[in-house]
Amino acid sequence: MGSAGLRPFMPLISLATARQAVLDALRPAPAEAVPLLHAHGRFLAAAVSASRSLPGCDNSAMDGWAVRAQETQGATRGHPVRLRIVDTVYAGALPSRALQPGEAARIFTGAPLPAGADAVVRQEAARAEENGQVSLFITVPPGHDIRRAGEEVQEGTPLFPAGQRVEPAVLGVLASLGEATARVRPAPLVAVLATGDELIAPGQPAQPHQVYESNLLLMAALAREAGAEVRSTGRARDDDAELRAAVTRLASEASVLITTGGASVGDKDRVKGTLAALGARFLVDGVALKPGKPVAVAQLGDTVVIVLPGNPGAATVAWDQLGRPVLLKLQGVHEERRRLSARLTEGRHKQAGLTYLISAQVEQRPDGAWARLRPQGAGQILQNVGAEGYAVLPPGRADFAEGDAVEVELFDRPRYVAAEP
Repeated sequence: MGSAGLRPFMPLISLATARQAVLDALRPAPAEAVPLLHAHGRFLAAAVSASRSLPGCDNSAMDGWAVRAQETQGATRGHPVRLRIVDTVYAGALPSRALQPGEAARIFTGAPLPAGADAVVRQEAARAEENGQVSLFITVPPGHDIRRAGEEVQEGTPLFPAGQRVEPAVLGVLASLGEATARVRPAPLVAVLATGDELIAPGQPAQPHQVYESNLLLMAALAREAGAEVRSTGRARDDDAELRAAVTRLASEASVLITTGGASVGDKDRVKGTLAALGARFLVDGVALKPGKPVAVAQLGDTVVIVLPGNPGAATVAWDQLGRPVLLKLQGVHEERRRLSARLTEGRHKQAGLTYLISAQVEQRPDGAWARLRPQGAGQILQNVGAEGYAVLPPGRADFAEGDAVEVELFDRPRYVAAEP
């Protein structure tokens, strides 16, 4: 088959163009109905409306006494109102009869309100007497301590759009509506391959010139954060035959293969050549991005291959900007992150033709938001610990001074929107 050596130079494209090219080539996976417990963390494939009202009937918000509100007028501890006890109503049971004038029913939280009653007197404001009556010590208005049918949501009300992430609160609402399953997009199946002669597995003795392999765990965790199921991982040396065997095996086990290392143009950067020799079609090969410039995305049969640099800092940025959107598109959504304008706490020189993404923390000062850039290098990963987002230094400019305003792309509380099919 020949050597998977150097490939022709490909001109760099902008980050926005690269992301759009990749997403346009992908389609969400078909929807599936899964039990609610297994839907946690997935994305709804269709909008959901309320199939019933919540609550389903007027019910008591307190343990106490169901009464006619007008019959409590003037009640005090010194001059209680006394009503005859005619029923006891528990949650999940129906009243045995309607209330008539002069009557009350013992009622518990969540129990349906008897016909004829229009208020609840909580139990600490009343006392059951031995003669079958209850003494009421307060005046209550109509509707007091009652949950009205449909006060939370009315039957037919739209609740969740397609693309809604199924978080615990969403699961609770679906279960409250009586749903046993949810229609969601399946989790993408992911495999991760780390490459490089210098890599040593954690826990093994290593020489100073060797590198403990961290990308397998890092990328597996990032893939899981994006909703994927990690099926398999592997390591390979910078050897054509070994790479080919590892790529072939892992690609057959996953819908998305993530590779780290061997992505650039050095003598031992052989991943892209291996993919080309296997017949992969490259959607993106090199992006005007730093760190992460060598990133590529290819299709190998039915498998999407995300080719990341080996340096963890560069791999993380490239993954975040291209790999994560791939996994989300396969699940039927795209992510909208919050952005804010902040001023730089220090100047920074950059290559004018590249977009720089620099880990940053945001400081709120009396004069507005400031972005404190973290020390950053392609081979470093510590700068992402505690970072709140990426300061975006756009192309077309080489020098940014202290106090210059830039956008910060924040990591927290993203919004997920249904993607175009």
